[in-house]
Amino acid sequence: MPEINGFEATRQIREFNKKVIIIAQTAFALSGDREKSISFGCNDYISKPINKDELESLIQKHFNITTF
Repeated sequence: MPEINGFEATRQIREFNKKVIIIAQTAFALSGDREKSISFGCNDYISKPINKDELESLIQKHFNITTF
């Protein structure tokens, strides 16, 4: 995003919507990124390359979906 980063976007979204599910995703996974994402208001975190099973698990966790 050229104007703001994901953490700032999350902060702004949380100002008006505390219920929307936000799952941070990054290609530059560093130690502590998950915790940093959560501290900025994200509900969860996933890094690239995306593992299909991990993504499905996150969707099930946050949206209570049992099958795809």
